[in-house]
Amino acid sequence: MTMATETHISRIVTKVQPSVARISLRNPPLNVIDLPMMDELAQATSEIEARSEISTIGISGHGSSFSAGVDVAAHTPDKVEAMLSKFHGVIRALVGTKKVTIAAVNGHCLGGGAELAMICDLVYTTDEAQWGFPEIKLGCYPPVAVTALAALVGQKHAADLILTGRTISGSEAASTGLANRAVPKDQLEDVVEDALEHLSKLSPAALAITKEAIYAWDSIHFDKGLARAEKIYLDELMKTEDAREGINAFLEKREPQWKRK
Repeated sequence: MTMATETHISRIVTKVQPSVARISLRNPPLNVIDLPMMDELAQATSEIEARSEISTIGISGHGSSFSAGVDVAAHTPDKVEAMLSKFHGVIRALVGTKKVTIAAVNGHCLGGGAELAMICDLVYTTDEAQWGFPEIKLGCYPPVAVTALAALVGQKHAADLILTGRTISGSEAASTGLANRAVPKDQLEDVVEDALEHLSKLSPAALAITKEAIYAWDSIHFDKGLARAEKIYLDELMKTEDAREGINAFLEKREPQWKRK
């Protein structure tokens, strides 16, 4: 009998069973994605990718939330370039993996957390989960979402979510195509386990090749689009006074004072 193996790292827990790898984000209370978590996610995804017997990856958040997003403190001018490189490295690894990825979303799923969930192949959410891309409220934008969200929910829905920064429920996320299905909180685990069990019975080789075919066209545009979004973020957005003001205001727990032309 093959036993499951479980690896504890400071920001994530990875549990590997035959054909399935489970990654749990663990940075209480809201599983904020900081630089150490990005490093650990990169390491975990690389190790999982090298294991041919694993066909699926399940990603969830420990406790009452999936993730409230990337650490705002990592957006300061001295850290932002490294942060984008690390976080988008994780995103690119998950987008490019041969494994089928499944996100199980509950509680807060915001900003970078929502970006991490949305790029998974299958997404199951509780109907009361809180989804959103609130970066505009900090004078910023979410590069992964501006690149790929319109392909999932349509241009108008994407513009609404990104430009207003409003929060939506898991039910609305599912109705717009941001998630596959919204269920009551007490059913989420069972729904995800059913999906993982179903996929575990299928050919890992066939799943990998089929996934490659599904995204053959989109992946080309994603790579180019994200590179362009990164460049605009660093060369234009981060040079504005408002971007610095928005981040500082959040860290100082005050309302931002936007520059008026």
